[in-house]
Amino acid sequence: MNKHFTASSIPKGIHCLSLRLTDEYSSNAHARRQLPAPELLPLLSDNSYHHFILSTDNILAASVVVTSTVASSLRPEKIVFHVITDKKTYAGMHSWFALNSVSPAIIEVKGVHQFEWLTRENVPVLEAVESHNSIRNYYHGNHVARDLSPLWDIDLKGKVNGAVETCRGEDEWVMSKRFKNYFNFSHPLIANNLDSEECAWAYGMNVFDLHTWRKTSIRETYHSWLRENLKSNLTMWKLGTLPPALIAFKGHVHAIDPEWHMLGLGYQNKTDIESVKRAAVIHYNGQSKPWLPIGFEHLRPFWTKYVNYSNDFVRNCHIMET
Repeated sequence: MNKHFTASSIPKGIHCLSLRLTDEYSSNAHARRQLPAPELLPLLSDNSYHHFILSTDNILAASVVVTSTVASSLRPEKIVFHVITDKKTYAGMHSWFALNSVSPAIIEVKGVHQFEWLTRENVPVLEAVESHNSIRNYYHGNHVARDLSPLWDIDLKGKVNGAVETCRGEDEWVMSKRFKNYFNFSHPLIANNLDSEECAWAYGMNVFDLHTWRKTSIRETYHSWLRENLKSNLTMWKLGTLPPALIAFKGHVHAIDPEWHMLGLGYQNKTDIESVKRAAVIHYNGQSKPWLPIGFEHLRPFWTKYVNYSNDFVRNCHIMET
């Protein structure tokens, strides 16, 4: 129980960082500068660049994902980051990246409130989040990335979503997930539409073919199942973003090599260090996040090496290297 409360809490240092950066947004014009610069705006939709979408309300974690990706990339000048956060965190998130350059990469920061099409009527997940605050605990930016440019050469075989399957592998704790682990098969809609033994896949590092996606009804399927779950008082699956995606992307997933996305660094301390070193993206999914005191000591350095502890905001919030 204590571990659960620790995992779902926000450390004082990270809370302080968000508050101070939000205040900086109000008082410092440079913290409010346009991201990216006006002359770079066309690159936000330039298909010759490698586009990464990062959705999180954790400023420190977002900085680690971006910094590690840029530092590890063979061609950082071809990277465009699209950071999406909530309304509460937007000012602080914008301040961080306005004051801390990611050059030669390009970055934009958007709040969900800035998307005109994102309304409660056409995205019911917003209603679920408002009604059940515990869902928010599942939205984190808890990754470290290496050079990911080869991902753009992966042939998805006409599928939409390139993902690592999580039903097979040497790690039986992390890589043993099937639909029965996420869905309530006593619910008739679930029992009649899904196979309990179907292999699950990892959300958190995915490659999407947007051109192919636009030809499908994935979005409509996703929203339809969210509405059904709301009608059922959220009893159709475990809380989180993965279960409805498992349904929506059913038949649209191409399995990619597990070394592209190594999971479980927040679950257990038996993670193989050599495998961590080889992986393109390491994912601290689980309760033991690297920024929490319950994070595994021998796995934390892979994350903390990308934290700028000399930054004034980081230092003043007493976020210390451990």
